[in-house]
Amino acid sequence: MYANKGDIYANRRRKRPYKITPQAKAVIIAIVLVVMTVSAIAKIGSDNIEEYDNRLAEARSNGLGNLEEVIIPDDIPEIKVNYTGFNVSFNPSHHQPNYVSWELTAEEACGDVPRDSKFRTDPDVFGCASDGDYRRSGYDRGHMAPAADMKWSAEAMADCHFFTNICPQSHSLNGGRWSSLEKKCREWVNRDSTLVIICGPILSDMPQGSIGTGVTVPSRFFKVVLAPYANPPRAIGFIMANAVVPDGLEALAVTVDEVESATGFDFFSSLPDDIEEQVEASANFRIWEKRPNKKRQQK
Repeated sequence: MYANKGDIYANRRRKRPYKITPQAKAVIIAIVLVVMTVSAIAKIGSDNIEEYDNRLAEARSNGLGNLEEVIIPDDIPEIKVNYTGFNVSFNPSHHQPNYVSWELTAEEACGDVPRDSKFRTDPDVFGCASDGDYRRSGYDRGHMAPAADMKWSAEAMADCHFFTNICPQSHSLNGGRWSSLEKKCREWVNRDSTLVIICGPILSDMPQGSIGTGVTVPSRFFKVVLAPYANPPRAIGFIMANAVVPDGLEALAVTVDEVESATGFDFFSSLPDDIEEQVEASANFRIWEKRPNKKRQQK
């Protein structure tokens, strides 16, 4: 009896199938299309990540080139000087660097060489400023390559006190946000093992004036930082006024692309083009503050 009843119900289901309304059919089709699209995008994203990792591995195996080299406009005066631990593109017209670049490693950031406090003129560099230019000027002798990054070598420490590495900075900047960023770089390098750092005045701006025998007082300064061996590599930029800077470092962070627009310089051009474009378009300060993804590092 119960079996027959079951058969009747089954027959009824076959004779009176559930009808899908046109509206319900449209919804189902839309859902299927969305699922298919998301799956395709996920596959493309996965392929891109794998391709990016392969490109990065290839670039590392072939060497990343001279990441400290900067391409600047042809009409900017430049004397290139290679010191122990850092490189200078010196502008004799403004009596200060166009930029200073150096590679900082975790080991170098932990050096114990005592700080040198004797600033000096480099007699081999035409246009180099002197201590008299800064004396009673109201401006600090602002290091571009900081002394604390050169504590791994007595020679590097002495070299960073040449005025070819110095710019007139307001005390509020030199002892404030600029100093905070220098310390932050030494924290970051302990995680990322190596950083490439490039900084200098933005001499294309209208200057604040001059000191001494014509040393230009910049209105703004820039710094770009690259972690070339992070996985994936990343870069970030900063622009600061030569004055009191009330904002924190996160608010001051900009992309390397933005620094290039402000200076007219081309940074990290030795990177493969696709990697250079990617790292120079991002300025996520919080990523720099996070701990590294160990799984990606071990790939």
